[in-house]
Amino acid sequence: MNVQQAGDSPFPTERRKRLPRAERERQILAVAEHVFATRGYQATSMDDIAQGVGLSKPMLYEYFGSKEGLLLACVERARRELLDATTAAAEGAAGSPDRLLHDCILAFFRFADDHAQAWALLRTEAAIPVATVNTALEATREQQTGFTARLLETSRPDLDQLQLEAFAESIIGACERLAYWREKRPEITAEHATQHLMALISPSLLPSD
Repeated sequence: MNVQQAGDSPFPTERRKRLPRAERERQILAVAEHVFATRGYQATSMDDIAQGVGLSKPMLYEYFGSKEGLLLACVERARRELLDATTAAAEGAAGSPDRLLHDCILAFFRFADDHAQAWALLRTEAAIPVATVNTALEATREQQTGFTARLLETSRPDLDQLQLEAFAESIIGACERLAYWREKRPEITAEHATQHLMALISPSLLPSD
């Protein structure tokens, strides 16, 4: 069964249309991200993605080398987009350090809402039996942990490096669990989730005596 027969791909095929390589790669990644997220890695074939894009399977291999390589490219794109979203929030925030952290956490939850397919990829490493992909997914988590540790350092310069890392790991873990929870509680908005988490962690943002 191909992608269009399954009725789960919103992307029209474009067999006769020639596109610049960068644009074609973006198109392939958009289709692949959708199919991987909706079907799962193991149930997806390169034939499915090739037909969704409107390319031959050999051409798809020419672009990304393998199904694993294509999934890695999807994860890398999602990682860049997540970092862009949280960085933009940090740059646009004004006021107290807790407002800075609030806006970055809110950006994380909004990313999960606005990029549902990318978020689905970032949260499913247990279902992907490929070590290199799991390593890439963990690198995404480490990226956000490092970013959060740097944010915390602005409000808690008294913390040593290990404490900053521990706080950041805890916040990222809490963000992920709340994002899972929101999938079962769709009435919880990104703003509500941010408020709940900030109520938990705000006391720790106050410098110790």
